[in-house]
Amino acid sequence: MTVLRVDRLADFARRHADARTPLEAWLQTLEAAMWRDPAEARETYAHLDPSVPVASGGRVAVFNIKGNKYRLIAQINYGLGIVNVLRVMTHAEYTRGAWKDVL
Repeated sequence: MTVLRVDRLADFARRHADARTPLEAWLQTLEAAMWRDPAEARETYAHLDPSVPVASGGRVAVFNIKGNKYRLIAQINYGLGIVNVLRVMTHAEYTRGAWKDVL
């Protein structure tokens, strides 16, 4: 997969140093992946929620990072093999749900 907005991973890791290694592992896994659909993605990430609705009417994928401490929100185009990193946040930020209103 081609991963867009990798800078968001680095920005988050600067604020949360313990997220750096798990985010690097996530990126390495995604760049090697060739998923054709959400089912294949869940074979790699069992706790992936591949279709969360957001305010724009679209759907995003939610990855657990570092166990359940952080969440990575991405838009995945399986046909084109593109993953767009939209946000990385703490579990507490994710739980508040405000992020859904701006995506």
